[in-house]
Amino acid sequence: MRSRLLKILLGVSLVFNISVLCAAGYFYTGKSGYWTSPFGVRMPRDKFLFENLSLRPDQIETMRSQAIRFRAAVDEKRQEIVLKRNDLLCLLRADIPDNDAIQSAIAGISRKQEEVEGMVAAHILKEKSALDPGQQKKFLDLIQNAVTHRQPDSACPWKETTTGG
Repeated sequence: MRSRLLKILLGVSLVFNISVLCAAGYFYTGKSGYWTSPFGVRMPRDKFLFENLSLRPDQIETMRSQAIRFRAAVDEKRQEIVLKRNDLLCLLRADIPDNDAIQSAIAGISRKQEEVEGMVAAHILKEKSALDPGQQKKFLDLIQNAVTHRQPDSACPWKETTTGG
């Protein structure tokens, strides 16, 4: 009787351990399978915004290789921002907060975010330069829609003021 009970407990323990491993593997692959763009859009890691355009195979290959390097560089900057935010939180936890150190930490975070914005703008311009005028419009419309979730023509109010007068 006792050996049978031990076998049942061993079987239950084995099933439980296997299910925990499967669940951890599922969540790991699900989480690492996505990338968050600088615009805050979450997309599968192997998908790219420009794939929605009608591109030639050589354009796709060039843009894909540039995008992979760009994503790696942005992810590195994001990690730096996360570390700086953690430093800021440590400063905020102090019993007597050092306001100068807090302001310095905020400025450091802002500088890193500014670097990311500059990287994004440079990357967009580089990608845009490889496209023909029709593709450029579609490319920028895709980006604008991803950023604003609005119709492309409604998001540039400066167009009306510069062309209307």
